[in-house]
Amino acid sequence: MNRAMIVAIDGPAGSGKSTVALELARRLGFVHLDTGAMYRALTWLAARDGVDLEDGVELARLARENPVSFDARGHVVIAGEDVSTGIRAGEIDRLVPALARHPEVREVMRERQRSLGAVRDAVIEGRDIGSVVVPSAEVKVFLVADVVERARRRSLDRPGVGAESLVLELRRRDERDAVNTQPADDAVLLDTTDLTVDEVVRRIAELVETRR
Repeated sequence: MNRAMIVAIDGPAGSGKSTVALELARRLGFVHLDTGAMYRALTWLAARDGVDLEDGVELARLARENPVSFDARGHVVIAGEDVSTGIRAGEIDRLVPALARHPEVREVMRERQRSLGAVRDAVIEGRDIGSVVVPSAEVKVFLVADVVERARRRSLDRPGVGAESLVLELRRRDERDAVNTQPADDAVLLDTTDLTVDEVVRRIAELVETRR
């Protein structure tokens, strides 16, 4: 029996990972795993239960006891609750970096991501999928884009926030996330600044076809 095929899509915030990964998975008939949503779900649960975001050991325990899953509709589920909407709140945006920086938490989450990705063909998006989570992925793509364009894209989801503020926020986040946002040595770098979603998806789909 052939093992599941994995397409790893990594890149910084605003590079187009989520939109591209979702459309690519739909087009290929693969499962879509949003690892950022998994960290957000754990952050949501920690906030609900009052767990200290500075306590990596306790957060890792919470992650082990409450594995994140995706239902048939792609909704994010943790501790028996559909948190797909709740994890997009601004407060979760603010809190998730504090949780995701703990090595203990990242190791538990990576194991869960590997487990979910082993079930069937999957497009997995994140920051270190190709380099750390699934280094054996058949296709590895690292998306990049100009920070001004990335800010413009973010503004579509955050009306009322100024462009300059978003650019500054993204630059700060890039610095903070740099240690966990590295392309694999064999990843294909793809600049999405001047490309449409369809163009990016088509290029990655062609890579998938050549490596099947």
